[in-house]
Amino acid sequence: MTDLKKKLQDDLASSRKHLDYSYAKVQAMSLEGPLSEEELETLESFSSRFARHSDLIVSKYLRMLAREKDPAFRGSAIDVINLGEKYGWISDAAAWRRIRELRNVAAHEYEVEDVRELYKELVRLAPHLLRFCP
Repeated sequence: MTDLKKKLQDDLASSRKHLDYSYAKVQAMSLEGPLSEEELETLESFSSRFARHSDLIVSKYLRMLAREKDPAFRGSAIDVINLGEKYGWISDAAAWRRIRELRNVAAHEYEVEDVRELYKELVRLAPHLLRFCP
């Protein structure tokens, strides 16, 4: 195993631990009523950890695996995701494409109801990230 691969695996383990912690906290919350400042802070932390972990998986780890298979590979994140499903590194490319879309959406500000729906979908998709095991 290369040093880079080992470092990425260590980074993924640490990132997963932080996401798992935040995910447990948001699962205990109701996203239906008004959100307190503390709840909003918890959700923002969860969103940030979701984005970071998905970036590590797609942009770093899966891309590295793709380049191991084909050193000339220079595809987009969507290409990486599709290749990941093809080789069995991930199980559901459609869910991962949605994760990628939401990761981009989460970086912008939205009305409260839009944010609520965003967080609900992040919570729904987080198990895909948490199940990923390099």
